Amino acid sequence: MRLWLQPRSLAGRTILILLFGFAVIQALGLGIHTVNQINLARIEQQRVIATQDVIIYRHVAAIAPDQRAALLGTEPIPSGDAISLSSAAPAHDATYPLPLAARQILRASIIGYGIPPALRPRGLEMRGATNPPRYILSFALPDSQATPAPLQPELPNAAPNPLPRTPLVWLSIVSPAPRPEPWRSPEFGTAFIVMSLLGGVMIFWAVRRLLVPVRTLALAAERLGRDVANAPDLPETGPVELVTAAVAFNTMAARIRKFVADRTFLITAIGHDLRTPITRLKLRAEYMDDDEQRLKMLADLDEMEAMVAATLAFGRDIAATEAVTRIDLPSLLRTILDEAGDGMPERAGALSYDGPEHLAINARPLSLKRAIVNLVNNALKYGDAARLRLTQQDAGRIQIDIEDNGPGIPAADSETVFEPFKRLEISRNRETGGSGLGLSIARNIIRAHGGDIALSNMRGGGLRARITLPV
Repeated sequence: MRLWLQPRSLAGRTILILLFGFAVIQALGLGIHTVNQINLARIEQQRVIATQDVIIYRHVAAIAPDQRAALLGTEPIPSGDAISLSSAAPAHDATYPLPLAARQILRASIIGYGIPPALRPRGLEMRGATNPPRYILSFALPDSQATPAPLQPELPNAAPNPLPRTPLVWLSIVSPAPRPEPWRSPEFGTAFIVMSLLGGVMIFWAVRRLLVPVRTLALAAERLGRDVANAPDLPETGPVELVTAAVAFNTMAARIRKFVADRTFLITAIGHDLRTPITRLKLRAEYMDDDEQRLKMLADLDEMEAMVAATLAFGRDIAATEAVTRIDLPSLLRTILDEAGDGMPERAGALSYDGPEHLAINARPLSLKRAIVNLVNNALKYGDAARLRLTQQDAGRIQIDIEDNGPGIPAADSETVFEPFKRLEISRNRETGGSGLGLSIARNIIRAHGGDIALSNMRGGGLRARITLPV
C-alpha cells in the first residue's frame, strides 16, 4: 500500500529519501557540533570566572586585613557574583567537588594570571553547586605568617621554637554558571538554514540531472508506442550505462519495426492474393442457373471483397509515413462534414459543427482526415447524425466530440469495439457493409498523433466519440 505522503514519481521519491537522509545527517552533525560548542563555551566560561576571581583575590589580599571587610562593599564584581570573608573553613553543604578537568582549567587560569609570591593563597578549594548552577572558589588569604616569638636562651640540643600561627581566613567567591546554549545565537540558526537550503538545492539539482536519461527513455518508449514506424532512435551517447540502455532500446525498436513490417506485409499479401480467386468465383457465379443462389453467392463475394479491401487499407495505414505539417483543424472538420453531406444528402441536416473558426495543430492531414471520416460515417450510419464539437482543453491539448442519435453501445464493449474485425450485433450487420476495421484504423491514426479515442453513451441517448490530440 502506497503511503499517503509518498510521491508518485521516481524523482519525487528519490528526493524525499535523500532529503530525509540529509536531515538525519544534518541533525547528527549539528548535535555533535552543539556538544563541542557547549564544551568549548564551558571551558571559556571557566577561564573567565577564574580570571575574574583571581583579580578580586589580589585586590583583597593586597590590603591590610582590617580594611578587607570595607573593601568587599566597594569591590566591583560581575553581575550575579557574591563574595564573602570567613575565618572558618568553607562549608561543603549542598556543594560537590568539581570534576578534575574543570579544576585543572580553573587552576591553570589562576596560575597563568600571575600572583606575586607574597600574595599567593595558602589554600584553594574549587567546588560547584546546582539549582541554580554556580562555581564556588575559596582562597585562603596569606595572613597566618605572624611575627616570630622572642628567642629562648640557647640550650644544648634544644629544638627551635615553632612560629606562632594565625587561623586561615577564606575569601569565597560564588559565580553563576548558566548552561551554554549555542543554538540560541543568530549565527547558529543562520548556519543551519544556509546549510539546509544549499543541501536541498544540491539534492534537487542532482536528482533532476541524474533522472533526465530515465525521462528521455520514458518519452522514447511513449513515442515508439504511438508511432512505431517514425519514432526516432535514442542517442547512444553519455555514460556506459546510458549507452548500453540506449543500444538495447534501439535494438528492441528495430525488432518491433521488423515484426510490424512482416505482419503488415503478410496481411497485405494475403489480401492481395485473395482478390484473384474472388474474381474467378464471381465469374463462375454468373453462370449459375439458380438465380437465388447466384445472388447469395455474389453478395458473399462482395462482402469478402470489401473485407479484403479494408484489410489492405489497414495494412497501408500501419505502414504510413506521411509527414507532419501545420494545419487548420476547423477547416478540416468543416470539409469532412461538407463531403459527408454531399455523399448523403438526406442526412445533411443532421450534420453540424461547433467550435472556433481557426485552430492550428501539427498533424498528418490525410491520416487525420481518414480517422475522423470513419467516425463521422459511423455516426451517420448507426446514429443518423454527426455533431462535431471542437474545444481547447489547455495550451497543449484539444478535444473533438462526435455525437449521434443512435442507441449507443453496451458500456462493457466500449473498448472491445476497437479490436480489428470486431462488430456489435446490435448495430453492425452484413447489410451495413461494415468490416469491423474502421474504429481500429481511426484509433491507430489518432494514437500515432499522440492522442486517443474513447467512446461513451450520453445521458439523453446517443453515442459520443471523444478524440484528444496534442496541439
